[in-house]
Amino acid sequence: MINFNFENYTKLIFGKDKELTVGQEVKKFSNKILMHYGGGSIKNSGLYEKIVASLKEANVEFIELSGVKPNPRLSLVREGIELVRENKIDFILAVGGGSVIDSAKAISLGANYDGDVWDLFEKGKNFEGSCVPLGVVLTIPAAGSETSGGTVITNEDGGYKRSTGHRTMRPQFAIMNPELTYTLPDYQTACGACDMFAHILERYFTNVENVGLTDRLCEGAMKNIIENAKKVLENGNDYAARAEIMLSGTIAHNDSLSMGRIGDWASHDIEHELSGIYDIAHGAGLAIIFPAWMKYVYKHDINRFAQFANRVFDVEIDLKDLEGTALKGIEALKNFFKEIGLPVTLEDANISDDRLEEMAEKRTENGTVGNFVKLNKEDVLNIYKIAIK
Repeated sequence: MINFNFENYTKLIFGKDKELTVGQEVKKFSNKILMHYGGGSIKNSGLYEKIVASLKEANVEFIELSGVKPNPRLSLVREGIELVRENKIDFILAVGGGSVIDSAKAISLGANYDGDVWDLFEKGKNFEGSCVPLGVVLTIPAAGSETSGGTVITNEDGGYKRSTGHRTMRPQFAIMNPELTYTLPDYQTACGACDMFAHILERYFTNVENVGLTDRLCEGAMKNIIENAKKVLENGNDYAARAEIMLSGTIAHNDSLSMGRIGDWASHDIEHELSGIYDIAHGAGLAIIFPAWMKYVYKHDINRFAQFANRVFDVEIDLKDLEGTALKGIEALKNFFKEIGLPVTLEDANISDDRLEEMAEKRTENGTVGNFVKLNKEDVLNIYKIAIK
């Protein structure tokens, strides 16, 4: 286990009707905010009216910026930055899922940055200031962005999808009512389950030894997602299962499962090219890329892959054939993604193979990706090829 510092100051406000308290939570930080959200879903569900009523009751003035799309766009982030600056806003409220939260985080970062915010994503420039504080009302359990210190944005100019992070980017609070997820379509629910599962996998596959506690925490969280994703897809109004899934998404990405470990993150980077160009849902892209990555790198540490197969999918360990055990675990993961309705190949997602080299080139133009196994352009291209069908 390596040395580490752990800090996560996001306050979780979890349970039924907790969204009604948003005004009093926001009031602790500001009297004038930017309310950021996506399209019509929060209005169709009645959540928008509840948020507005709570803000007005708390005498909080708000300016709205809607229009966030999946794989949130840089152009809207820039629009938000100007709104925050022009109106001297000092708090941002994100109402939505990971895309809305990531867009709000990028606005909070860029509003206090002297240059173009994209430089912090594309060029890796350091930001020495503090982000504009923000809070969250979560409607889609998936990305875990409600308590994380990172954000991912897509630049429409060239289809580049890139990430950045900052110590002050974590939301001040996250309001989480599982009932707000009842109306999610099955496909969106499944994509969310895969997204949080993948966040755990990125941490699980590490070269760091003697991390038994966090191994077990990761394995338990993954088994919990498998069990409850199936329950939710059978009955979308199962509050207990929705609550388990919602909290799993937070735990998967709040860094508690990272303590003492060095994660990989190659699969996320490789998938970003897919969703950046083809605008596929991030969770669906991860369902395609992760099994392909696993097939490409499993020989690097067959013991860890066999452990994964046994502890997460109950595959019996064959001491005479650990490789076979490892491969069964990879196949079990792929079958789980299939079972919940996700594509597991590029062919399943109707994505052609004519831009694989371009994606591999873009992903590795600044060097190798991944920590478990460092991957160059040829490696990334081979993973895309494995993912074809």
